[in-house]
Amino acid sequence: MSNKKSKKTEKISQSALKGKKNKHKKNSLRLADPFLAREKANYPNPLPSREFIIQLLTDKGVPVYADSLADWLDILPDELPLFERRLRAMERDGEIMLNRKGAICIPEKLDLIKGRVQGHKDGYGFLIPDDGSEDLFLGPKEMHKVLHGDRVLVKEVGKDFKGRREGRIVEVIERRHTRLVGRLFNQRGVLFVVAEDKRISQDILVAPQDVGEAQSGQVVMVELIAQPDKYAQPQGRVVEILGNYGDAGMEIEIALRKHDLPFEFSPEAEAQAKKTPKKVRKLDWKPEEGLKREDLRELPLVTIDGETARDFDDAVYCEPAGKGWRLVVAIADVSYYVRPGDALDTTSRERGNSVYFPRRVIPMLPEQLSNGICSLNPDVERMCMVCDMNISARGEIKQYRFFPAVMHSKARLTYTKVWDMLSEPGSPLREEYAAVLPHVEHLYKLFQILLAARHRRGAIDFETVETQMIFNDQGKIDRIVPVTRNDAHRLIEECMLAANVCASDFLQQHEHPALYRIHEGPTQEKLENLRSFLKEFALTLPGGEDPHAKDYAQLLEKVKQRPEAALLQTAMLRSLQQAVYSPDNVGHFGLAYDGYTHFTSPIRRYPDLLVHRAIKAVLRKDAYKPGGKWAELGQHCSMTERRADEATRDVENWLKCFYMKDRVGECFTGTVSAATSFGIFVLLDEVYVEGLVHISELGSDYFRFDQALHCLIGERTGERYRLGDRVRIKVVRVDLETSKIDFVLVDAEPEAEAAPSVEAAAKPARVRKSRKAAS
Repeated sequence: MSNKKSKKTEKISQSALKGKKNKHKKNSLRLADPFLAREKANYPNPLPSREFIIQLLTDKGVPVYADSLADWLDILPDELPLFERRLRAMERDGEIMLNRKGAICIPEKLDLIKGRVQGHKDGYGFLIPDDGSEDLFLGPKEMHKVLHGDRVLVKEVGKDFKGRREGRIVEVIERRHTRLVGRLFNQRGVLFVVAEDKRISQDILVAPQDVGEAQSGQVVMVELIAQPDKYAQPQGRVVEILGNYGDAGMEIEIALRKHDLPFEFSPEAEAQAKKTPKKVRKLDWKPEEGLKREDLRELPLVTIDGETARDFDDAVYCEPAGKGWRLVVAIADVSYYVRPGDALDTTSRERGNSVYFPRRVIPMLPEQLSNGICSLNPDVERMCMVCDMNISARGEIKQYRFFPAVMHSKARLTYTKVWDMLSEPGSPLREEYAAVLPHVEHLYKLFQILLAARHRRGAIDFETVETQMIFNDQGKIDRIVPVTRNDAHRLIEECMLAANVCASDFLQQHEHPALYRIHEGPTQEKLENLRSFLKEFALTLPGGEDPHAKDYAQLLEKVKQRPEAALLQTAMLRSLQQAVYSPDNVGHFGLAYDGYTHFTSPIRRYPDLLVHRAIKAVLRKDAYKPGGKWAELGQHCSMTERRADEATRDVENWLKCFYMKDRVGECFTGTVSAATSFGIFVLLDEVYVEGLVHISELGSDYFRFDQALHCLIGERTGERYRLGDRVRIKVVRVDLETSKIDFVLVDAEPEAEAAPSVEAAAKPARVRKSRKAAS
């Protein structure tokens, strides 16, 4: 707090102490606090809650001095330090603020808007309000006071020249950054660091004595010793030298720090991991808090993963059962080794999930667990949580049961091996894996039934081209190739979907709170844009004002053979919202499930670990209470997932730029993958790299961006550049520092060229990190 606020705090203490030494009873106003009971477990002499203080200030309707507030609430002398701390915390969180006279105000009464700053590389920014209302534009002058990510209180001051709401920053309530990664430069003796996150447009000044051994041009980590304000730039000191910009693996080191990804385990977590047993012991067979563990060691469970996988968190088995099937999905019992509140739990929650970079993984759990005792490796005993299902001949789950068990994987299979066994009658692998081959064939028969049920249910099945980077000995991309997915991939996915649906149903039936994987349908605005776009092709989306997944699926099937199928699919995909974690089960739109959760990957996803704990609690006829509110956990896990996606995207973009820097001047054919107000992005055939054709390179015309139609339209010529169009370009510039590639248009392809296939025109997903990430 500032000196002014510190003096005010002192004033609170002195005035609140005055005349209170002989008071020992709480007045009726304080006793009226309905939230007070929540705090009795934490405080022997509980203070008025935040909610009650805000309500009191609201009822008064005028700014209130702290001493008056303390007097009204009858704060005793021994309570003053805690009361002052509460007021400071409320001020920090933007719940209250001090006006120029030092009186406490409620921001809403001052028409102040609380939110987070989103910076732009060109120096301006936006306030993203907490209440979800329209963003406010923040000009360069306002952005000089803050950095991207800071939380602020803003007053709306009118409209800018583009008609956008414009704001003025009144107070910074939270600084997001204490450290930043960037490159050090020396310009005429002035040392400064340019942040790698281009949303931070301000340079961080560094004094000569705070540079250490760092050299100009190197990538460094700086600790901020002075935040920006109205009159001064941020200042920092170098605390870590990462190396030169072009060093192998530097792109990952930068991404880890740029996105605040935890990549080092705490000493406590490392110590706990070392103490974790390396094999299942006799004492592990004992009932876990009264929950008996069953013996499945003789059941021929197998794991099916990619060739390079090292952590195996699911195993499967299938056999005929009457007119239907029995499907057993066994999942690594991470919750047995990672207990609520311990060091491994703390680090797992912080990370939220494993992060899969090209050639490097940042695991959620230390290797001793992720690749060791928690991994369902072949020919060893492992603890697991089991979903044992009975599925009808139509693919409907009739019964299921959850229980803890000990298993013994009979084989470590790969997608390639399984598909070879299934598709090649003469494959030598059929003889090598003869002991498990009948069960693999049963799995495939069940998969075909589940796939038919999926189509009847109306789940949306978008087709995308996935790619993989092939690296050379220097750690740089040698080539980028498409990845062919076969039915072995989809077989495992359907098994995992079935187990996840059962987990959701089990928790719902027992009314136990948990984190669901929710995917809401399109917003009204996106739905209107999609319908406008479809009209251009004489198409309509069924379902009226409330379409369901089946309506999307029907339309996808209808357009599958059309030349513009990829374009239409992309437009439909972009109309949907992002899947997130939430305790409010609103269903999964894309998968067409009324309830869905994540149960199958507790090694790499914290929400799955929470689901395991909740299921065990229900089996014990107990209740699991995580540290924190379920809603906050959902927001956190959704954030860590987005954070991982952004970090991997950064790394992949940089690697692609490095791959293309020697191909400047070459021409390629590609597909328009996005149209924006500043140009079109083109995805190149064969090399699977994307770049920008700036609007200034489209021709001598003024181009207008039509968001609903996903295209740029020339005002004079009427020329269109639309999502899905085929173009020919030349690579003219590759910028490693911004990870951007610039193209210019060259002669168009001949008209006679065949229409692009879905595989050629669809924008590929990022390198597939794991099959579990699909849903």
